[in-house]
Amino acid sequence: MGEGYEGIDSAARVGTHAPEQAEEVLALASETEVVRVPRLIADAWTAYGDKRTIVSAEEASANVSTNQVFRLRLSDGGSVIAKTSSYASYFLFREDHDRIHLWNKLLQRTRYKDFLADALSDGDRVFTYLDGKAWAVFYKDADFQQSLPRLLSEDQIVNLAEEIAYFHKEGRIVAGAMPLTSVSIKSDIIHLYDGLCSPRAAQSFRMSAEHIALLQRACFSFLTSLDALGYDYWQRLPLLIDWNIGNFSVKYRGERFKLHSRWDYDWFRMEPPTLDFYFLSRVVSEVGDRSDFSYLPDCLLEPRFRLFLRAYHSINPLTEADLLFLKEVYRFFILNYVIRKGEHFFRPHFIKRLKREALTVYLQRLDDLDFSALFSVLTEDA
Repeated sequence: MGEGYEGIDSAARVGTHAPEQAEEVLALASETEVVRVPRLIADAWTAYGDKRTIVSAEEASANVSTNQVFRLRLSDGGSVIAKTSSYASYFLFREDHDRIHLWNKLLQRTRYKDFLADALSDGDRVFTYLDGKAWAVFYKDADFQQSLPRLLSEDQIVNLAEEIAYFHKEGRIVAGAMPLTSVSIKSDIIHLYDGLCSPRAAQSFRMSAEHIALLQRACFSFLTSLDALGYDYWQRLPLLIDWNIGNFSVKYRGERFKLHSRWDYDWFRMEPPTLDFYFLSRVVSEVGDRSDFSYLPDCLLEPRFRLFLRAYHSINPLTEADLLFLKEVYRFFILNYVIRKGEHFFRPHFIKRLKREALTVYLQRLDDLDFSALFSVLTEDA
């Protein structure tokens, strides 16, 4: 155990680069190439104490974020997914995974009992391994069925909306048994706003005074809008946020499908359900699920997303406040995941462009959009 970490329970192992056994799995042969597994993963697997050994590995990273993901092939023919991270807080990472593990357990008596790819656990707690400034977690390998196409038909949009609505309804039911997380979208933007108001903000954020002022106004608009909409009184439920067709699979029965498996929990939150909607609007957009990583707000007002909202509303009713909140959902995504934490979520060549576009396009275009235009989806004859 590393010095100063004796108080961490047994499911959160803290290590140094000591075990000789770990050395043996640093360079592993796959069918096509030798894949080098980070020492962190090797040490974490040794600490986990599984009797199976790692016999091969392949990298499964998306090459967009700063995390590394590997699929580990094991000596019994099975496989697990390993992920390493080093940004933000280990303790918040651990907290999120404990919440997701509990969420998974609470869904076991529902139609979504096998939907979430669970993390490997040590007793009742998710196993995580901390080594200095980086940490690792292992997941069960998800049962992949089929991806949705990049451009959905209208029937598929309705089908997806209904599936998400049912999933959120189950989330509302189990949310009462789940503790809230230590952070919220409100606390995140308060933290950002306070930093932007510092006398050293331009130097800290490496931005001009003009851009700092623009971001201050965006944070202020977000926080005052949340107060006006009544955010503090809304129910929080577990959400996955980052919906794109590479993160989940579906299973068809005839022309209809059901959500089948989901992985990648980097943006897990306990928040109002419409926080999921920006990425879903991108999935159903008229240009399809994107791979160029531009984050324009226009898809939130497209007719295809209105079709999604109408189908969702028929199962899990929305309010006018929910629809006005979509503007703040988008604003939060840009302020938090691009401006505040962008260097941690995206690789350097992506985040440089995304920050530039956030300051010159995304936030400015948002001010011109009228989200009350979505109210028609709430009427039966819309």
